[in-house]
Amino acid sequence: MSDEATAASEISEPEVSISTEILTRAFFRNYPRDAARKLETLQAKAAAQILASQPPALRQGVWINITPPAASQILPLTPDAVALELLAALDAGPCASLISRLEQQQCERYLSLMGQSQAQELRELLNYPPDCAGHMMDTGVLTFSKDITVAEAMAQLTQHPAIMRRRLYTLDSDFRLHGQVDLVDLVAAPASQTLAELSSSISEFVAALDPKEDVAEKLQKNTLDILPVIDVHHRILGIIRGANAIEALKENISADLQTMVGASADERALSSSLFAVKKRQPWLQINLLTGFLAASVVGLFESTIAQFTALAILMPIAAGQSGNTGAQALAVTMRGLTLREITIRHWFRVMIKEAGAGFINGIAVAITCGAGVYLWSQSMGLALVLSMAMIISMTIAGIAGALVPICLKKLGQDPAQSSSIILTTVTDIAGFMSFLGIATLLASMLV
Repeated sequence: MSDEATAASEISEPEVSISTEILTRAFFRNYPRDAARKLETLQAKAAAQILASQPPALRQGVWINITPPAASQILPLTPDAVALELLAALDAGPCASLISRLEQQQCERYLSLMGQSQAQELRELLNYPPDCAGHMMDTGVLTFSKDITVAEAMAQLTQHPAIMRRRLYTLDSDFRLHGQVDLVDLVAAPASQTLAELSSSISEFVAALDPKEDVAEKLQKNTLDILPVIDVHHRILGIIRGANAIEALKENISADLQTMVGASADERALSSSLFAVKKRQPWLQINLLTGFLAASVVGLFESTIAQFTALAILMPIAAGQSGNTGAQALAVTMRGLTLREITIRHWFRVMIKEAGAGFINGIAVAITCGAGVYLWSQSMGLALVLSMAMIISMTIAGIAGALVPICLKKLGQDPAQSSSIILTTVTDIAGFMSFLGIATLLASMLV
């Protein structure tokens, strides 16, 4: 055995463990975001063990970068002391969003173990619906009367070091939101100046029950990093940070993408197979039922297909193109609904736009497809049938892609939940019906 091999064999397991721990700590310290992404790829139990083994300052720096879905799986597997410490490292809004994902019993247990003030603050946030501004706001806001002086405000600030912010908010005599003051301006202002003279007006704010999409839209449109949350009496309840709002919106959109194809919003890449089966199976069964419905349409034209076997070869093309057209219209409409670019009352404009796009795209595809079919079959009739079917089915698909999510929204249903399955059924039926129906009507040209 060589000297190198002998030396390597003499390294004990404790030394290897210590070296690994040192490397992990360095990774946590220098690359907290990358460390968070790495933990999310591990099994929740392993991630919890690694977090618990790190010093508090290091694990907190990584913890705040872990996404809520992953954090909700990791947190219950950590010791209670570590879990409470990690929850305390989060702002009130993200913390409420996280524990709301836990089972009710687990959520109540953590709340009972917390300090009274923190638990009360979180309970207030949890009373708001999860998709509204109040659920993700931070109630740790600095508020002062607009009539006090800069010197008085500075004296009061020393009493609130735990909630030091970049700006404070001024209130009028009825405790209504009056304005805001940047702390930099406060420090530089004369001691005798009042906050009313120093404060700037607030043009943008949201109500506690406003949807998250409205919050994200206001933050993005006005290039804001913080947005105040007020009640019906114009009294400030808290603030929402831009990063938290955008993260919440991204999470909603990613969940919508999963539910559109029949996967649960709660499912993650590393979820167990049984969990995935439990969540996906009902939608697969529904999809199978709609597949039989589309197949029954094909069965109506059994004699036509038996007479002209080339139709069976080309039939998937018509259904496939209409499906793609519908999916495009659905994606654009869903985005518009999510970002509040459109509402239910815009249904006619959206429908006309998508019908026009489907019709024009149908003509373009029909020309290409017709030419290809003619070169392949030397049958002008077959090329004409497929071309006409393309135009009709793609126009119908565009209309369906626009109307399906809007109709579901009107009925009070989540458009992301079943739009895709309904649309697939419509586009398949439209594709098969138009292609085989026209082929039956023009059967004399197919000979």
